[in-house]
Amino acid sequence: MSASLPADKNARQSILERIRSRELPPRELPPLFDEGIRYADRWAQFQEVLSSVGGQFLSVADRDGVAATLAKLPVVESSRCRACTVPDLHFGNLDLNAVDDPRDLAGLDLAIFPGQFAVSENGAVWVTDESIRHRAALFIAQHLLLVVRQPDCVDNMHQAYQRLAFGERGYGLFISGPSKTADIEQSLVIGAHGPRSLTVVAVP
Repeated sequence: MSASLPADKNARQSILERIRSRELPPRELPPLFDEGIRYADRWAQFQEVLSSVGGQFLSVADRDGVAATLAKLPVVESSRCRACTVPDLHFGNLDLNAVDDPRDLAGLDLAIFPGQFAVSENGAVWVTDESIRHRAALFIAQHLLLVVRQPDCVDNMHQAYQRLAFGERGYGLFISGPSKTADIEQSLVIGAHGPRSLTVVAVP
């Protein structure tokens, strides 16, 4: 066996050298002719897709009634430990900026965070850590509530990627529905690895 090792090593080296010697000429990316699917009612499509993946959607017509509407939601009424970083909403009783170790967020019942924009095509919301000191809160909370302005909804991922912008911290992700898995016996389990529910609220 030891006698075959040099041959195998030489063969590997020969293959790698041949690969490195092949330089393909650069080619420009093809133009994007398809701008993606469009919807007559973006939020209606968003709600349909979000519901299909286990999420909940709520649209508030009156800006002055946002706080009163959210206060009646079961996830808000039943939560004891809440973090909220949405301006003008005072539902939080836990200051994330006062928490040094994200492991101390293990008892977080509800996290209320702003979403940058929603995507009708896949029911996703783009969320950054701009106002969230510990991004672990997005995953460790029992329930997640995202607040999105009604004008901030795009049709598809083509438009979504055009809107992506990162601040100094440079972190963001698309969230669609609560945590779920169907790896075990193909049985869908909600809340397996993260939040047990996701509620998206569209506000004026």
